[in-house]
Amino acid sequence: MRLFPIAIAAVLISADIESAQTGNAATDDQAWSVAVSVYTYILSDEQNYVQPTVSVDRGHLHLESRYNYESIDTGSAWLGVNFSGGKALEWTLTPMFGGVFGDTIGVAPGLKGSLAWGALEFSSENEYVIDADERSESFFYSWSELTLAPASWWRFGVVTQRTRVYQSRPAGWLFLQARRLYCLCLQSG
Repeated sequence: MRLFPIAIAAVLISADIESAQTGNAATDDQAWSVAVSVYTYILSDEQNYVQPTVSVDRGHLHLESRYNYESIDTGSAWLGVNFSGGKALEWTLTPMFGGVFGDTIGVAPGLKGSLAWGALEFSSENEYVIDADERSESFFYSWSELTLAPASWWRFGVVTQRTRVYQSRPAGWLFLQARRLYCLCLQSG
């Protein structure tokens, strides 16, 4: 049977918060960056669900928590190290390690990364969940996007995802405006 789920994503809050400093101005290593996103997935023949993520960065430190990301009724907590560099070709790389708990229990090594050249950016987030209960239930997850930003407040592109929540790879158009993400991904399976 062919499924045509539609994933509608809305980043409700995405904010950079600088820690209060007395005396000297905050440096990049002293600034806190907090991002909160909530994705709503509306699927035709499967359970609809909401997927919130909260990430916090300060210098090289990366912390992240998620729910319904690895699988339904499952949370995860992540610790990572941020690296970045480049001038004409800017790059970021964040190796991470997470604990997964709920309907799925296990651990997961992960990697986030991006390359940006002018208005063009490629980013990818990957992880391998090692299921503690049943090793054969371990799986690979990936979210990758290629975007173009014609203005600082607007960008668009293509996204692809491989997930365990539903068993195929949706691909669709990604539309980002200002600091908010609106994504309509069509999938057939």
